[in-house]
Amino acid sequence: MEPIDIFKALSNETRLNILQWLKEPEKHFPKQGAHLPKEVNRQGGVCVGDIQEKAGASQSTVSHYLHLMQRAGLLESVRYGQWTYYRRNEETIRQFADYLREEI
Repeated sequence: MEPIDIFKALSNETRLNILQWLKEPEKHFPKQGAHLPKEVNRQGGVCVGDIQEKAGASQSTVSHYLHLMQRAGLLESVRYGQWTYYRRNEETIRQFADYLREEI
């Protein structure tokens, strides 16, 4: 975990919103479960298209945001066919919260 990468990833309101939305995907993406493949449904995750729609941003912008957040360790992804599904990396988030509590 590199704290500076996480701070950078969270320094954008939309990226912060995405992380918050993915904390409760059933609440923020209610239609998601209807078309999730069983493999993804067991692991959890929200497809880029649903995140893009909620964020109201272009596909390329949302993909860039998700890439930054994944590179920072905040998100994990699973690919199923042509779709990529994202979920929070709770272990990294926990480590970052510990870092904030202990170091800052």
